[in-house]
Amino acid sequence: MLRPELLAPAGNMEKLKIAIHYGADAVYLGGESFGLRNKADNFSVDEMKTALDICHAREVKAYLTINSYPRNESLPELEEYLDHIAPLPFDAYIVADPGVIDAVRQVSPERELHLSTQANTINWRSARFWKGQGVRRINLAREMSLDNIRETGVNVPEMEFEAFVHGALCISYSGRCLISSMLTGRDANQGECTHPCRWSYHLVEESRPGEYFPVMEDENGTFIFNSRDLCLVEHIPALVSSGIHALKIEGRMKGINYVASVLRVYRQALDEYVDSPDRWFCRPEWLDELAKLSHRGYTTGFLFGQPRTVGQEYESAYIRSHDFVGVVDEVRSDGALLVSVRNRLKVGDTIEFIGPGMRSDALILPPFYALSERGAEAPAEAANPNSRILLTVPFPVEAGDLLRREKVGSA
Repeated sequence: MLRPELLAPAGNMEKLKIAIHYGADAVYLGGESFGLRNKADNFSVDEMKTALDICHAREVKAYLTINSYPRNESLPELEEYLDHIAPLPFDAYIVADPGVIDAVRQVSPERELHLSTQANTINWRSARFWKGQGVRRINLAREMSLDNIRETGVNVPEMEFEAFVHGALCISYSGRCLISSMLTGRDANQGECTHPCRWSYHLVEESRPGEYFPVMEDENGTFIFNSRDLCLVEHIPALVSSGIHALKIEGRMKGINYVASVLRVYRQALDEYVDSPDRWFCRPEWLDELAKLSHRGYTTGFLFGQPRTVGQEYESAYIRSHDFVGVVDEVRSDGALLVSVRNRLKVGDTIEFIGPGMRSDALILPPFYALSERGAEAPAEAANPNSRILLTVPFPVEAGDLLRREKVGSA
C-alpha cells in the first residue's frame, strides 16, 4: 500500500520546526516574494538555507512556493529571485503560472515542479497536459470529488497527485479570487488577499437605502460567503485507496498550535491505517482534538459531490474550546522546562501538555520561576505573554511540546 506523504505548512522557522516535531514528512514554505502569502513571516534566502539544513537532517522534504501570477513588470524581479535561490537544494518548487514554469526551466532546468491548486486542475486531460510540461506532482483543485480523483489517477498513472485534507476553504474557485482586489485593491493572486469572505456582511434592500439587515444562517447552515473548514480525517481510507501521493494541510498563516494539533491527529490516523487497514477506525479523540482548535465548523467539501450538507455535527461560526498558552523551548539537564509563554497563565490553572503521537498529560500548574531578560530566576504566581518561565512536571516532556488550557465555560 502506498503511504502518502503528510505535507504541512511552514509559515516561518518556528512553524517549520513544530511541523517536523509533530511528524510532517514534508513542509511547504514561502520566500519573501511570489509565494501567495505575503503577510506570513516567510523566509529570507539565508533562512531558507537554515530551513533546508534542518529539514534534510531529519529526512523531511522542503518545497518552495512560487505560485503567484506575476505581471510583466514583475518578471525581471522573478528572474533575479530564481537566480538567487537556484543553488538551494529544495526538493521541489510549487508553481502555478505557465510563465513562472518557463522561467524556472531556464534558470533551474532540473528542478522538480509541483503544480499549485491555484492552477485549478479539475480533470485528467489537464493533468496529462501538465505532465507534458514537466510537472511531477499536481495539487488537485479542492472542487474535485473522490471519484474524479480516482479517475484522474487511472488516466495519468505517471503523475503524482496531492489533495488538501484540512484547513480553510476559499469561497472562490481553488483560491482564484478577485473579491479582495475589488474591495481593497489588494490582489489575492499576487499574495495580498485580505480575506473579505471572512468578514461580516449585511443586506441592503434596493428601496430602503441605509437600512442594514443582518445575514442570518438557518438550520441547514446556509450562509453567504464564509465557508466551513475542510476536515477529511474520517476519510483517510478512501483518500489512500484513491492513489493520492500526498495529504496536504492548509495554514501557513496559522499559528503553531494549529500546525501541531492538526499534524498529531493526521499523523496517527494515517499511520494506523497504512499499518493495519483492516482494523482502522476513526478514533473519537481525533475529532475531539480537532474540535479544540479555532475553526468555523467542519465539512468534507466537494469530496463526495456538491457540499449541500456537512458530515460532522459542528456549528458554522468560529468555535474554540482551548487556548494555547505556551511552548517548551528546552528540557534542561536537571529536568526543568524552559517555557515561552504565549497567553497569560497562573498558578492553579489546569494546563495540558501535548506532544507528537497524541501524547497528552495535564496538571494543576504549581509555583514556577519567571526569567528576566538577563536570565535571573524569581518565584512567580503568574506569567504574561512573551515572558519565559521555568517549571518542573512529573511526566516526560520534549522540546517543541505545547501547553494549552481549556477556555472557561467551554466544558
